[in-house]
Amino acid sequence: MQLSDNARGAIYMMVAMAAFTLNDAAMKALTQGVPLFQAIAMRGMLMLVGLIVLARVMGQWQPSLPRRDGVIVAVRCLAEIVSTVLFLAALMHMPLANLSAIMQALPLAVTLAAALVFKDRVGWRRMTAILIGFVGVLIIIRPGPDGFDVWSLMGLVSVAFVVVRDLTTRSLSRAVPSVMVAVYASIAVTLAAGLASLPGGWQPLTLAQGGLVVAASMALVVGYLFAVMVMRVGDISFVAPFRYTALIWAIFLGWLVFGSWPDPLTLLGAALVVATGIFTLWRERKIKTRPAPSAR
Repeated sequence: MQLSDNARGAIYMMVAMAAFTLNDAAMKALTQGVPLFQAIAMRGMLMLVGLIVLARVMGQWQPSLPRRDGVIVAVRCLAEIVSTVLFLAALMHMPLANLSAIMQALPLAVTLAAALVFKDRVGWRRMTAILIGFVGVLIIIRPGPDGFDVWSLMGLVSVAFVVVRDLTTRSLSRAVPSVMVAVYASIAVTLAAGLASLPGGWQPLTLAQGGLVVAASMALVVGYLFAVMVMRVGDISFVAPFRYTALIWAIFLGWLVFGSWPDPLTLLGAALVVATGIFTLWRERKIKTRPAPSAR
C-alpha cells in the first residue's frame, strides 16, 4: 500500500520523537554513575562524527558562514549549551515523564515569544490556549513547599533557552543548511562540556556505560535525521501534532527503565499542555489557510 506524504511525515515525526526520548532515557541512566559534563562531552563527540557524515552524504557540508549568519549561529549555540546543561541536570533528578511533559509546552512558549519578538499576530483563542497550557505546566511542577523544587525550575529555564534557540533559527538565511546548524551546535556543546569537565577529571566507563554513550549518540543522530526528513514530506501543520508522542514514549520508558509512573495530577497537567498545544497548531493552520481579504 502506498502511503500518502502526510502519513509518511507522521511516521517520520513519531520516529524522531522516539529517538529523542531514547536519548533522554540513555542520558538519565548514564548520568547516574558518570559526571554530567563528561557524559555530555562523550555523547557530543560521537554525535558530531555522525552529523558530519550526514552533512557530507546530504551534500550540505558548508563549514563557512556569512558574517550575519555567523553571529546568529553563535547566539544559537550559546542558548543550546545552556538549555542542554539545564535539561540534563534536571533530568538527573526528575522523572523522565515529568520533565518531558514540561518540555511539551515549548510550542506554546515559542508562539508567545514570536508574538512578542516578531510581532506575530496571536488571537484571543490561541492566547487563551497558551495560558491554559501554562496552567498545565504549573499543575505538573506544583509550585509550593510540598511540590516545587529547583529541578523543575531548571526544566522551565531550559524551555526558555530552547525558545531563544528556536527564535534565532528563524532569523538564519536559507543559505545555511539545517544539518550544519546542528553541527555547529554539537561542536559548541561538546567543547563547553569538555572544558567544564576538566577540573573534576574523567572517570573510566564500564561496558554498560559505554553502550549508553553510543546509544544516546546514535539516537540523537537518528532523531535529527528523521526531523529533517519530516520537513521534506507532508503538510507540517498536519504532522506537527505527532511531536507529542514523545510524552507517550517518556511515560513508557520512565516506567520500563526507571520504574516511575506519573501521578494523576501530572497526567492532568500533561493532558492540558498537549491539548492546548494541538489546538494552537490547529488554529495556526486554519489562519494560514484562510483567504486574504480582497482589496477595496
